[in-house]
Formats: sequence, C-alpha cells, structure tokens
Amino acid sequence: MAFVYILTNKNNDVLYIGVTNNLERRIYEHQNHKMQGFTARYNLFKLVYCEECISITDAIRREKQLKAWRRDWKRALITAQNPHWKDLSSS
Repeated sequence: MAFVYILTNKNNDVLYIGVTNNLERRIYEHQNHKMQGFTARYNLFKLVYCEECISITDAIRREKQLKAWRRDWKRALITAQNPHWKDLSSS
C-alpha cells in the first residue's frame, strides 16, 4: 500500500505533491521540519488531499500525473474531496 498526498500552507497558496508508503510518518516529518527542502522552506504542513494506491509504483505514476496537471485542476481535485481544505492529519 502507498499514498499520494498534497500538502499546503496556512494560506492554501502553495501546493506540494508527494508519495510515501507510511503517510503518518511522512506527515509527521513534514510538520516537524525533519526534512529540509521545499516543504520546510514554504512551511507546508497541512494535509489537504490523500489518495491510497495499491503499490508504490502506482503511487509514483499517480504523483507524476498530478504534478503535470494545471494548478486549477489540482485545486478542484482537493476541493472535491475536502471542500473546506481542512487539515486531514488532525482528524
């Protein structure tokens, strides 16, 4: 099992798409700045979208597909699953 996820900041204006086989651990790492890079630099901590995949290969394929999408398509995808853009990691 693997996951594709989207993080954003408190203003919902920067998006990050990632993939992992352990969503809980990965979100913890992002929220506690255990990983340097894009998410730490832009303070992306809010999990607003998550999709479960059968395998890591499928998750990577989906991640690449989503990264190629236009920004408005990504925002529509998030809104369809999470209309108020709540932090799903705190649920």
